[in-house]
Amino acid sequence: MNEAQLENLLGACALAVTDAQTQALQQASGVSSAGCTVLNALAQYPGLTIRELAAIAGLSHSVMVRTLDALVGAGLVSRQPGQDRREVQASLTSAGEVQRERLIAARTAVLTRALDAVPQTQRDALQQALAAILAALTTGAQQADHLCRFCDESACGSSCPVAAEVEHLAAREA
Repeated sequence: MNEAQLENLLGACALAVTDAQTQALQQASGVSSAGCTVLNALAQYPGLTIRELAAIAGLSHSVMVRTLDALVGAGLVSRQPGQDRREVQASLTSAGEVQRERLIAARTAVLTRALDAVPQTQRDALQQALAAILAALTTGAQQADHLCRFCDESACGSSCPVAAEVEHLAAREA
């Protein structure tokens, strides 16, 4: 095996999947990549604050405010006062829920197309390898939220390697 080539293939594959996924999400929704992140995050965790959404998306507070403004203007998200009067919480509207389902369908189509290139006999090994890589790259809860920002969390359920690594890291720190 050529280790340097394997590294190159992994890097190129990661970028190809990311680019295809991002393009499909934006085309399906008509919103920015950050907007797609917000729609997905709010579907899974309604009532997130601007600060929490900014952390998940890896963006500044001001960029997240503008992103939310655009989503509210498009009728996809609503804002409510938070528990602290200085906070704002966001939730999906019914139109936002429909849009999020389109995002998941678009993402699934891209990933299915990529996986169709892998023979069925190699998929278990691929799943194990991907889980190991994700666990190795997980550094904490906030980074994990960012890493899984486009995930359909129902697909992994309790066997998510990223969530398992976050729990492992937390137990080690305790």
